[in-house]
Amino acid sequence: MSGKHLEIARIFSQIADLLEIKQESAFRINAYRKAARAMEALGEDVEAVAARGELRKIGGIGESLAQKIDEYLRTGTIAYYEELQKTLPPGLPDLMTIPEVGPKTALLLYQQLGIADVEALEQAARAGKVRGLPRLGAKIEQNILQGIERRRQQAARQPIGVVLPQAQAVVDALGRVSGVEAAGVAGSLRRMRDTIADIDIVVATRAPGAVMDVLAGLPEIGRVLGRGPTLTSALLGAAGVQCDVRAVEPESYGAALQYFTGSKDHNVQLRELAVRRGLKVNEYGVFRVEDERKIAGATEAEVYGALELQWIPPEIREAQGEIDLAQRGALPTLIDLGDIRGDLHMHTTWSDGDDTAEAMARAAKARGYEYIAITDHSRSLKFAGGVSVEDLRAHADAVRALADRVGIRVLIGSEVDILPDGSLDYPDEVLQTLDLVIGSVHSRLRMSQDEMTRRVITAMQNPHLDVLGHPTGRLVGQRPPFELDLEAVVDAARTTETVLEINAYPERLDLRDSQVRLARDRGALFEIGTDSHRVDHLRTMPYGIGTARRGWVEAPGVINTWPLARLLDFLGG
Repeated sequence: MSGKHLEIARIFSQIADLLEIKQESAFRINAYRKAARAMEALGEDVEAVAARGELRKIGGIGESLAQKIDEYLRTGTIAYYEELQKTLPPGLPDLMTIPEVGPKTALLLYQQLGIADVEALEQAARAGKVRGLPRLGAKIEQNILQGIERRRQQAARQPIGVVLPQAQAVVDALGRVSGVEAAGVAGSLRRMRDTIADIDIVVATRAPGAVMDVLAGLPEIGRVLGRGPTLTSALLGAAGVQCDVRAVEPESYGAALQYFTGSKDHNVQLRELAVRRGLKVNEYGVFRVEDERKIAGATEAEVYGALELQWIPPEIREAQGEIDLAQRGALPTLIDLGDIRGDLHMHTTWSDGDDTAEAMARAAKARGYEYIAITDHSRSLKFAGGVSVEDLRAHADAVRALADRVGIRVLIGSEVDILPDGSLDYPDEVLQTLDLVIGSVHSRLRMSQDEMTRRVITAMQNPHLDVLGHPTGRLVGQRPPFELDLEAVVDAARTTETVLEINAYPERLDLRDSQVRLARDRGALFEIGTDSHRVDHLRTMPYGIGTARRGWVEAPGVINTWPLARLLDFLGG
């Protein structure tokens, strides 16, 4: 894929930001945000879709937006976007990436202090000028400074959801080169970290020159930084992340894959273990020190086996006790994508989704799922088209009727807002009619830790709440988690039998890996849901699986790996 769909998504998202600053209609703003999501999720080259005349078949893309996509593909720009940018300083949308700075605040900062970029905002905040503006204050000023610092630290890293598809496209292309026996991603990307600083790809071949020739011409490659006989460094186009591709002899592929997957601390421990056994481990293989004879290297299993270890899954190679367990043959059997029987978190056209409940059910059936839950937003989330109490009955009837037509069990649920006082957005008599209730915080994110913890635990004490959705409210690289005593929440989850969500949508990945490990070690149950808003989003489940694996989670601890009868018994208990 060319990556142009991601650039179009960026432009549509910026148009939405600019319209929001100008306080234009919510309908227009949401139309561009939906279009941006549709472009991000596009599973094929946008130029190919346009060539077939099928842009309007993409959910969320109408005639006007299709024309703008065509315009970008023809000219490399969108005139409406260019004109809109002229009406406001170009840095204002960037201000909105800082916590505490929404559209109204961005406009206020510009009108009152002439602030039009993040650098000027930082200078004003450090000088104490922000706290004097209406609706702001010293605490918000401090939060802004902290947010700017966090963004600076994260600037060198990209979300895994942006990087992995492009890296995988490179791997797939190289795997088709004549003479290539194997190719795979390594590094933190293979370990499924939520953000990625750079990409490592290892290729097994005896013809490295052909690999490097093909690599340089791939559409995903923006610029080649350096090329040698067995190593090329390049920038991936849309993400701008450095990608190092190494070609190795097939006899060393496993050793190279292990070495470049890391992590650094894991590899240090591995080398120390090797030394104690009279061995040496490097990217070429495992060698006996006494005679330099190579004893392993073609596969990772060989490498670990030569050290008398179980093969260790990449996601847990973080020097957190995995090597000790591997020595005893006691590693956990981590959850795998094939263990998932259904997806319990998705939205449809009844709220802010782009596809119908039937389309979502058919797409889930095609993925081999046994069941799903439709969980549209509750009534208070007006901007997301929350379902009123009056409409919920008709929605439930329509959803339950899908099972006979589609051949998959479809549960009716709701992602119900947890209100500031901890109550749920529907009354109990409505909640008890639903098969599944996910409770999530979407508003008043700036509460103190005590207030937010009390709010969440109060909601969990409602007997109708089944799952705590995206428990910390974070958006990867965009918004930090709200303040929450997670240990107290995990303990409450066990007491109330509330399931904790691992939200698989790449912008969330919430809970994150370390929090999953904490909750897992304390005996909590999990649900892994994609939070899908269109059928293409169902493919994001592997990101949630990767996060769960990084948290050492096994399949029995995830309710949507259970057979339907067991799941229904649990939800109805």
